[in-house]
Amino acid sequence: MAAMLKNVRLAVSLNRLCLRSQICKLTTAAYSHKYHWRISTNSNTQSILSNTKIAATTLRYCSSRVSITKEEIQERVLNVIQAYDSINADKLELNSHFMNDLGLDSLDHVEIIMAVEDEFGFEIPDVDSERLLTPQDIIRYVADKEDVYD
Repeated sequence: MAAMLKNVRLAVSLNRLCLRSQICKLTTAAYSHKYHWRISTNSNTQSILSNTKIAATTLRYCSSRVSITKEEIQERVLNVIQAYDSINADKLELNSHFMNDLGLDSLDHVEIIMAVEDEFGFEIPDVDSERLLTPQDIIRYVADKEDVYD
């Protein structure tokens, strides 16, 4: 019983530490061969705790990923496209077609896709890049990859 309470205290202190750092999420659960419950001060729980062998386990989920909004994605994509030297920034809109409206060729399109890959840190397969013909298409694709939904 004392060892189990020591494990629970350790898990609670680790949980507080992770919540402060905003990097990890700790979940503490107590398991027995028959029961699964959360540790509480309930008298029924205390009697179950004293009569059953319990193993306190701590599950840790870490992530270094920073959440991003759709507006941030839109701003970054438009900045990448505007930085490309063949683009006239006055003509650029979310629904501007790269070839028809902006006068780019296929090599320019590939270079824009590569710049977007560099900006967001993932590779866009050729099959997908062929379908990304407007800035709106790219924004939608990046939002799907980053799990950002309206």
